[in-house]
Amino acid sequence: MTYILGISAFYHDSAACLLKDGEIIAAAQEERFTRKKHDSGFPSHAIRYCLDEANVKMEDIAYVCFYDKPLLKFKRLIQTYLDFAPDGFRSFRKAIPLWVREKLFQKQNVIRALKEIGGQGPVPEILFSEHHLSHAASAFYPSPFEEAVVLTLDGVGEWATTSVMLGKGSKLTPEKDIHFPHSLGLLYSAFTYYLGFKVNSGEYKVMGLAPYGRPQYKDLILDHLVDVKEDGSFRMDMSYFGYCTGLKMTNAKFDELFGAPARKSETQITQREMDIAASLQAALEEILLKMTKNLYQTYKIPNLCLAGGVALNCVANGKILKESGFKDIWIQPAAGDAGGALGAAQAGYHLHLGHPRTVHTSDSMKGAYLGPVFSDEQIIERLKAQGAVFEAMSQSEMLDQTAKALADEKVIGWFNGRMEFGPRALGGRSIIGDARSSKMQSMLNLKIKYRESFRPFAPSVLREDMPDWFDLDHDSPYMLLVEQVSAAHKKPMSEEESGRFGIDKLNVARSDIPAVTHVDYSARIQSVHKNTNPLYHALISRFKELTGCPVIINTSFNIRGEPIVCTPEDAFRCFMGTQMDMLVLGNVILYKEKQDRNLVQDYRADFDLD
Repeated sequence: MTYILGISAFYHDSAACLLKDGEIIAAAQEERFTRKKHDSGFPSHAIRYCLDEANVKMEDIAYVCFYDKPLLKFKRLIQTYLDFAPDGFRSFRKAIPLWVREKLFQKQNVIRALKEIGGQGPVPEILFSEHHLSHAASAFYPSPFEEAVVLTLDGVGEWATTSVMLGKGSKLTPEKDIHFPHSLGLLYSAFTYYLGFKVNSGEYKVMGLAPYGRPQYKDLILDHLVDVKEDGSFRMDMSYFGYCTGLKMTNAKFDELFGAPARKSETQITQREMDIAASLQAALEEILLKMTKNLYQTYKIPNLCLAGGVALNCVANGKILKESGFKDIWIQPAAGDAGGALGAAQAGYHLHLGHPRTVHTSDSMKGAYLGPVFSDEQIIERLKAQGAVFEAMSQSEMLDQTAKALADEKVIGWFNGRMEFGPRALGGRSIIGDARSSKMQSMLNLKIKYRESFRPFAPSVLREDMPDWFDLDHDSPYMLLVEQVSAAHKKPMSEEESGRFGIDKLNVARSDIPAVTHVDYSARIQSVHKNTNPLYHALISRFKELTGCPVIINTSFNIRGEPIVCTPEDAFRCFMGTQMDMLVLGNVILYKEKQDRNLVQDYRADFDLD
């Protein structure tokens, strides 16, 4: 029996994953335990959880696999400062002491931290994977494909920013890559910064903002910032960017090109920002389609796997599925750095140890439900300690009460089963509502999530009903594909409504499910499968029995700036700190009006805005 522990740490989204003879037993991000979003520290809590889940000790672990190679990354840092000297001296002076103190000698840091967790026992042998190999392994090995092209796109690993590998059986073979500083991930992050959002956190806001705008700056981006070849390879004009030499993503030349300095965070978003977001998204999609079309024509393999932070751009993913030529695609649900922990462990198991791979007909991620779970007994004990008023009932009664509350337009915190691995809530730690409600989108944004009004919400739909409601008949269990609402459920707009621009587009009911229909009639779809989440499937089925609609809203169970809830205590705190109507944990239900009002707390100041 072989246990392998995978770790990602020290940059952002630290995480741990545990394999048992190649099977994924547990995986979780450190942020869920420390309540610090995108926590970059050593994932001690996540590791302890993984060990506890498997009921093993550190001494039972054969190998610990780290997701990148710090010395290679340090070499890239030094080389970059030399290449751009003397412009980057301020950044160099700030970065190097941190590297020397904390990052350069990471093996010793990892050993020290593992000893704190494992006590006096021996520390397992530590293997270091390359960053993009970890990403590629996380995408290919859990996928349902015996053979696939594997494309990784992110900010930067050691040197690679874009890489292509071929997966077959248990082998992963590198084919080609693009190196730093030329990076689609950093291009998107540069615009994230310029539009006033937080880098490595707000990129999905740019994607959500894009449909409000017109892509009138697309040619400006492709003519000046990125030189794209017909095969999708690209080079960036670094004279517009500051991330190689400074502490900012863009510079004065970038400002001059777009006619103004970067928007300040939390200030009003104008039509200009919306148009820039739309232009960036259109440019990214054009590059990715050129790239993936060329990959299909080159290798003639029908399957594509995606990982890296850019793979979380579900709008682009939907275009790739439809237009690239690949017959099937599979995207790692924890596509960012957290998933590197999983990929490093799998690379260790299959590539270092040479073990064969088992291919599952769907995938081997278990629906991404890989985090902690709490029994009804544990939930009740913890709720009592919080002073909560609750009702425990049978599962059937709980489903009936919850479905009825959804149909009555109540906002519900849904805490059931194992916590999800990755950035999406998938019906384990979700806030749910009625997708048919015209007021639900704005209510959730302003009164529950405390976030920008323009941001869309995703639908959870029964997989068997999905083709009737959306122009998609492809599994999308991880909410990583965007597609249009089907014509049968669209509502035509009046001439006046069609002529609206920007945020004025928001309050128009475009379909029978307006709360999850974006302003361009699109939706970021989660297909709900009975075999991976039977309880969530049963809830939506009950809702369908009451309403005829198999679609509900699903958004992450947290407020803005807060990690998704992990424990019953986290869930109760969020419930009492927002205007949620009802909380369901296991087979236990809490109603807001029955709670002690002294337990209400506004805890928004506890978290930095994302």
